[in-house]
Amino acid sequence: MEFHEKLQELRKGRGLTQEELAEALYVSRTAISKWESGRGYPSIDSLKEISSYFSVTIDELLSSDRLLSIAEKENKANLQNMCDILFGMIDVCSFMLIALPLYPNMVNGYIYSVNLWAYTQTTELNYLLFWIMYASLVILGIIKLLFAKFRSEKYNPAMTGISMILGIALVLFLAVTREAYAVVVAFLLLVIKGILLLKNAKR
Repeated sequence: MEFHEKLQELRKGRGLTQEELAEALYVSRTAISKWESGRGYPSIDSLKEISSYFSVTIDELLSSDRLLSIAEKENKANLQNMCDILFGMIDVCSFMLIALPLYPNMVNGYIYSVNLWAYTQTTELNYLLFWIMYASLVILGIIKLLFAKFRSEKYNPAMTGISMILGIALVLFLAVTREAYAVVVAFLLLVIKGILLLKNAKR
């Protein structure tokens, strides 16, 4: 007997509706419906809840091969989520390019390092592009963190691609405008994102 058949049998044996079982297991009715129709399997934590609620062992609910497959899938999803969180945090760290004194202002023959707010010795176009690129990366990072929090993966690959392209464009732009300190910080952030992508691709 397959898991979805066993779950239906256990639920009906207790005289429960899908809604009542969902409330008892702290999941949605949609999740119960999905499991009972054979369109998916519960997480390890949900399996433990089912096992405890119906006083059966997990081995009675699932074969060891299926259990191993679920555990591997869940582990991969958790690692992906952690990678997304780190990626988002790195993009948010692009705020350093605004706040840190990385830009040269010459006053009375002396060069002072200032942050972006105080930076005046560049063209208006460059200044505007700095703000657009930095703000875009920070916003992307915040969105990616929110997606990771709610385990939403729909637009993650697209956002990751945009982030990498924007990061590369930023490094090239800072190099062309000869912002030596800023380009080093931007390059380091880009390298860290690249390493995360490579590690994630190898899994």
